[in-house]
Amino acid sequence: MILYHGSNMVVEQPKLIEQNRFLDFGYGFYTTTNKAQAKNFAQKVVVRRGGKPIVNVYEFDENAYTDIIKIKRFSAPDEEWLDFVTAHRSGTYDGEGYDLIIGAVANDDVYRTLQVYSTGLLTKEQALEALKIKKLFNQYVFATYKAIRLLKFVKAIEV
Repeated sequence: MILYHGSNMVVEQPKLIEQNRFLDFGYGFYTTTNKAQAKNFAQKVVVRRGGKPIVNVYEFDENAYTDIIKIKRFSAPDEEWLDFVTAHRSGTYDGEGYDLIIGAVANDDVYRTLQVYSTGLLTKEQALEALKIKKLFNQYVFATYKAIRLLKFVKAIEV
């Protein structure tokens, strides 16, 4: 499969970099199968940090590595996904660790629903119902160097 990573630079050798904020699936190298999503993120990074908007392209064969790395896959933004993302976004996750996490990304629109849920203004059921009507993209988060080493850099595209 092809995965994309939006950045303000070419990233031939991905690294785990300490984040300055809590993200959906925690610490890791974030990629997606959606090129437009990666392009959008690259443009946002340039606004915050400068540089040029770059979409880095990688090859990854998920099926070839299921016995080598520990993978957590969310097939839908369900209750388990909501709890996982909410805990990571609040910095309180203390569950099991994974090499690769796959699931829906909480984009800006989804993030607003998560914020309202986190404040207690929505019940879990209401939040899940609201998420059903949102357009959700995916993310593949490589959370360990063991997993990152399985990405093969293909090219970088200035967008």
